[in-house]
Amino acid sequence: MAIYAMWNNKGGVGKSYLTFQISAEYARQNPSKKVLVIDMCPQANSSSMLLGGMQTGEQILNNIHSQRPRRTISGYIEDRILSPYVSQQTGANYLTQVSSHNTAIPENLYLIVGDEKLEIQASRVSGATRPGPNDAWRIVHIWISDLIEDIKRYWDYSDCTIFIDCNPSFTIYTELALTASDRMLIPFSADGSSKRAIKAVLALVYGITRNPGEQQSEFYIESERYRMERPRLYMYIGNRLTQMNSASASAFKTVVNEIGAEIWSVWQSSPNLFCIHPSTAPTPNSERTFKRMFQYEVNDANTASVVSGALGIPISCLTSGHKNVAGRSVTVNQSQLDRQVPNISNLVKNID
Repeated sequence: MAIYAMWNNKGGVGKSYLTFQISAEYARQNPSKKVLVIDMCPQANSSSMLLGGMQTGEQILNNIHSQRPRRTISGYIEDRILSPYVSQQTGANYLTQVSSHNTAIPENLYLIVGDEKLEIQASRVSGATRPGPNDAWRIVHIWISDLIEDIKRYWDYSDCTIFIDCNPSFTIYTELALTASDRMLIPFSADGSSKRAIKAVLALVYGITRNPGEQQSEFYIESERYRMERPRLYMYIGNRLTQMNSASASAFKTVVNEIGAEIWSVWQSSPNLFCIHPSTAPTPNSERTFKRMFQYEVNDANTASVVSGALGIPISCLTSGHKNVAGRSVTVNQSQLDRQVPNISNLVKNID
């Protein structure tokens, strides 16, 4: 079993879109496995796409949010706020089988539905880390690990893979998500702010700073104190990179290379932070072999990408032609699908 956190300390890089596409494609390629998405982003965009998209998915999301008890990530967090230091083992109560709402999604994909109430609960979660037992910080930070353990027990420990869609802000529920994960996928867009955000990821989670004496994050300090595992870097993914013309493609490639060089420098000093994959693969011995293992690029499918998310139809299942999106006819060209479908399929084949 592997648990992947999809995170970058920057919004707008396609975390939720990639969570939607990767989890659906992974479930399609691995029908004998159970696949779980835990939506830890208050915007709940990956939940919306998985449940049916911009209109249908949003309506289903609203219906789930209106249920009592609330069968969402916030419902589980509320349970833990009421019992912060002893798990009530209620995690499986919050599972949703996605195909019961969206037939475009494989039957083996399950979801812990996202919820905007996470924002409201954040201060109460933080408050539970102190006062309390001497190791209150550690106990609170394994709440999502407890949730996963509950679900694994409910599934009789059958083979499963888990994807956690994280919020870009480095807030308490992002910390809980990262603590529960053993591998990290970092999506980025080809711009300078993505490079700064990746530097922030490396500093906040792994304590990699550029100048001596810089203040470390509390998450890094406390994780070191309690010797808690943090996710190892598995892949950094350039998302929806432009293919428009040679000039723009060249400019984007330059930025991608800059970001790659930043992460390569971390490998040179701290290879223990990375997860070799597959486990039988030789350890990279050059920047070229390093990028072949850890860097991946997803082409922009333009309208097809938008329609896929808006209708909740994974890109591999989307067909060309006219589609009705919010009452308007939108055309998906086969050439757009041809740009991204192989990307997503091959990307998932590289995820254990």
